[in-house]
Amino acid sequence: MNGHQPTASGSEVRVLPEERRLQIVEQVRARPLVRADELARRFGVSIETVRRDLDALQRDGVLRRVYGGATGIGARVAPHTLEAPFDQRQELYLERKRAIGRLAASLVGPTDTLLLDIGTTVAELARALPDDYRGRVLTNSLPVVAEVCRRQGVEVDLSGGRVRGGDLACSGAHAEAFFAEWYADKAFLGSGGVHAEVGLTDYHPDEVATRRVMLAHAAEQYVLADSSKLGQVALRKVCDLDQLTAVITDDLVEPAVAGQFEDKGVRVLVAATGDAWRETG
Repeated sequence: MNGHQPTASGSEVRVLPEERRLQIVEQVRARPLVRADELARRFGVSIETVRRDLDALQRDGVLRRVYGGATGIGARVAPHTLEAPFDQRQELYLERKRAIGRLAASLVGPTDTLLLDIGTTVAELARALPDDYRGRVLTNSLPVVAEVCRRQGVEVDLSGGRVRGGDLACSGAHAEAFFAEWYADKAFLGSGGVHAEVGLTDYHPDEVATRRVMLAHAAEQYVLADSSKLGQVALRKVCDLDQLTAVITDDLVEPAVAGQFEDKGVRVLVAATGDAWRETG
């Protein structure tokens, strides 16, 4: 029964490990203590499977293992820090995201091959691409495709794969294989959180592998993260900071937070909500 969740009618519904772990996080959020044996019965899996889930979530900082189960008390990441729905995020900090998108677009050469990730801020980059851009865009984001396909003379390739609603994001083995076949000049990634110690993190575990392939297949790697995401940690680690060319954020970033990244040798490019931008350090 490993990987299956019984329903009230007695039939079984397959639950992916990533989905099961997200549901475990929800349980930890709702209760001060969850027991491993209760989780095993709930999901119809073995106690060993649940223990592996709890170990993985503890490594991500989402919960803390205790005897017989887990708790959110003392975890590095608060269990309630799950990603908001797309329609809410689309309008949140919109001025900051547009500024970041303009700055990122200014780094793009006229014939660059680009890897554009999912996310609302990356979509702003796609909207802000220079008028003379005539390169190729490789993406796993349907909103990015919608933006770039309006332009003349730009080649657009969509990865395909399983589509997540809201963000209209493609992921899975098909998407990973697609990006593995290309090498690009620059990759621009979204983020769930960027932390000076932990690195780049995201909320959707099944999309992490796709991001890692994108990072490995670009000459330069940029993360777009508005200032509210700096110092934050999402559910799953994507990479360490030393794999990034720079972090692009906005001018509301706290100097102390930016300084933590500089101390790690990471470039931080700061977009002003006007037209100017600066590099910290």
